[in-house]
Amino acid sequence: MSLFGGVISISGVSFFLFCVFAVLLAGYALGRITIKGVSLGDAGVFIVALLFGAFFCSGLATDTFGMKPLEFSGEWLELLESFGLILFVTSVGFIAGPKFFANMKKNFKSYVLLGLIIIIAGGLAAFGCIMLGEHVFGYGAESITDIDGFVAMIVGLLSGSLTSTPAFSAAKATVAPEYQSLVSVGYGIAYIFGVVGVVLFVQLIPKLTKADMAKERAAIAIKESETAKAKKERTFHFDHMGVCVFSLAAILGTFVGKIKIPMSAQGLSGTCFSLTTTGGCLLVSLLLGHFGGFGKVSLMPKESTLKLFRELGLVLFLVGAGIPGGMDFVANFNGMYFVYGIIMTIVPMILGFLFAKYVLKLKLLNNLGSITGGMTSTPALGTLIGVAGTEDVAAAYAATYPIALIVVVLVSQFLILMF
Repeated sequence: MSLFGGVISISGVSFFLFCVFAVLLAGYALGRITIKGVSLGDAGVFIVALLFGAFFCSGLATDTFGMKPLEFSGEWLELLESFGLILFVTSVGFIAGPKFFANMKKNFKSYVLLGLIIIIAGGLAAFGCIMLGEHVFGYGAESITDIDGFVAMIVGLLSGSLTSTPAFSAAKATVAPEYQSLVSVGYGIAYIFGVVGVVLFVQLIPKLTKADMAKERAAIAIKESETAKAKKERTFHFDHMGVCVFSLAAILGTFVGKIKIPMSAQGLSGTCFSLTTTGGCLLVSLLLGHFGGFGKVSLMPKESTLKLFRELGLVLFLVGAGIPGGMDFVANFNGMYFVYGIIMTIVPMILGFLFAKYVLKLKLLNNLGSITGGMTSTPALGTLIGVAGTEDVAAAYAATYPIALIVVVLVSQFLILMF
């Protein structure tokens, strides 16, 4: 692209990075706009990325601005999304690690139950949408003429509503080949509210309940274990920022995430479950963060490094996911499906929150941290940390996330097999 009358010309990777930084600039500015104490925060980056993908990378570019749509390599966007996600979840694992097991010991049953309740509620909401579509409103698209196609769409919507890539992948592997594109369409349509809805939820609940955040922070504070304290006395560091150890966690986590567990009689050739890179990096960094190292050797990155990587990773992930999401949204938008996606996001959030508050008696910040984990919402955790003013909420996210990750895959496959 030529700028300033052709004096400056940017193309290829340079132009892609130029656009990424432009989205970050505008996204942070949007996220700072506050209305009655509520703002989009980092999700502002996601909104701007969606708008960028919709208006500059799709047919709307020609219709609106009379310009040729920008074409970016799908591999570049996938790299940006994956790199950002690894940075974020690995940082969260290290931060949560020192207090994670103490928190799990105290609230283990609650986290397991809440993860189950949230995902099952989402599954029931999806089942209700299937019933409404089949018997009341119709399938909603001319291209969908049978129940199998509609179920594929709904399951795609469910995985998008819960921002769950593993559920999306499992659903695509389970449906017949001719319906796989419908799963992708549903995921793209519901993903938008799946991100923004949870981000707004974790901001609104403390305000609606008039929570005293200082008291709430004190209520979830957990003393570090003796092994966690010992890491501060370790004298050998591979580098002064801890990037070496962080890289080790990312490498090991990637390998762990690729381990496949067969879930059908066909073995590895059939449907398999894996933690994915996200779950693998989270698990490995939690363990390293808990133990901190061995002997005099430290395996804990510097706190400032973790905070930087957490923030950078989150916004890079949002740009990488948002630009193609905006393109898909324009190409496949259907109002009824968007409403179904909203239902599948709101129902599990509200039921999960009420169950945690009145049945499990979880403290507010542990409740909301568990909601972000149960909804597998990476952006919402970033927002909640800012709202809560403490990193301790990451422990609740990390505890609930693996349960939700497994159950959402099973629920998605169960819905498909039911019909």
